[in-house]
Amino acid sequence: MKKHFFPIITVLILTALIAFNLISCKNQSNKTENLMDSIRYTKRLPEWAKNCNIYEVNIRQYTTEGTFNAFQKELPRLKEMGVDILWIMPINPIGLKNRKGSLGSYYSVKDYEAVNPEYGTEADFKNLVSEAHKLGMHVIIDWVANHTSWDNVWIKPHSDWYTKDSLGNIIRPKGTDWEDTADLNYDNPELHQAMIDAMKYWVTTTDIDGFRCDVASMIPMNFWVHARKAIDELKPDCFFLAEAGEPVIHKTFDMTYDWPLKDTINAIAKGKMNVTSLVKHFADESKKFKPEDLRMQFITNHDLNSWDGSEYERLGAKAVDAFNVLIYTVPGMPLTYSGQEEPLIKRLKFFDKDMIGFHKFARQELLTKLNRLKKDNKALWNITYGGDFKILKNSNPTAVFTFLRQKDENKVLCLFNFSDKEQTFKINDAISGNFNPYLGEKISLNKENDYSLKSWGYSVFISQ
Repeated sequence: MKKHFFPIITVLILTALIAFNLISCKNQSNKTENLMDSIRYTKRLPEWAKNCNIYEVNIRQYTTEGTFNAFQKELPRLKEMGVDILWIMPINPIGLKNRKGSLGSYYSVKDYEAVNPEYGTEADFKNLVSEAHKLGMHVIIDWVANHTSWDNVWIKPHSDWYTKDSLGNIIRPKGTDWEDTADLNYDNPELHQAMIDAMKYWVTTTDIDGFRCDVASMIPMNFWVHARKAIDELKPDCFFLAEAGEPVIHKTFDMTYDWPLKDTINAIAKGKMNVTSLVKHFADESKKFKPEDLRMQFITNHDLNSWDGSEYERLGAKAVDAFNVLIYTVPGMPLTYSGQEEPLIKRLKFFDKDMIGFHKFARQELLTKLNRLKKDNKALWNITYGGDFKILKNSNPTAVFTFLRQKDENKVLCLFNFSDKEQTFKINDAISGNFNPYLGEKISLNKENDYSLKSWGYSVFISQ
């Protein structure tokens, strides 16, 4: 008995320690979940964003100078166009080590608390934000929390903040070809605090209104929980956009990407899907997401344009306007990328200077009308501020998409022909009230309920 006494005691002690650790981990997990739930259910979308659209700004390619000051001159035009939120792509200095192209990736950050000198100074950026605020616009900046450049100011003094292989070498993000970036290790709590402090720096010093967070789902949720809480305490009603699409990330983010709709739109334009896929998409969305989960709708952005092609290349010139009207009228916040108003028909180089080249502004009138409709008609406002979304049955369900948005007396009726041939159809569901044509083909709503739309045609009506 005696010779087995100490091993038994040791086993009991180890078992107790393991149990204690498991309980502690569970308690910590519960604390994190409770914090996530408290943020999720006590905070709504900032009221100022209830009827907003968002415009992505590519400072490098926007003007000849590619600076904050040069872009600032465009603010009155964008205000007139009805832009509400300016999402400015990363403003930080870009790393030199392992740089891609002549100018590098915007998403290879060298210093989180500095601005890219190619764009100007911190004072220039602060002035840009101030001028945007004077015009009634809000400004969010692109935040790259998942990885840094290889010559980031953190990498030498804080190598333990980075992910390493079995030999102790810092690695790039797993599963990517981002050779110009080093992966951050969020198992280290010191990194959490440093990253949050850097985010707070820009809110404090430049008065930005929030963040668009790059590859947000590649970063642990518990970081975003604490980051969101810290920013909310510093400046309530900041806006957080996640480059992610999972429902769970709405625990801390106001808006996520509706990537499936983008994919469906691309497939319809290529003839690989039809309108029944759109109907299925929105049915799926209503099951996966809560009414207060805001989704961002888009037909292009900086990634799509550079890597998959412009919307004209992917969707075809005849279909672009119809799909752009669609993303403005279905539930969600519509995105406009720099140059869509021109229109931008080429792929912009990602790592080099490649100006948009504004000359014609041929799509600015359409975007202005859409922004005005989004702003003024409560039926199209965001999440629960806006109206119901009812897909109307019609006699041509594979080619024609018809729906009604309604909030109180505000109604928006939308008819689309998502095919390359003219289509005739009847709307099977009853539509009450009087409507005026607002945008698109000037067809008449008639008692016989017989309608026709040209290929890739659309017609938008608003209640009188």
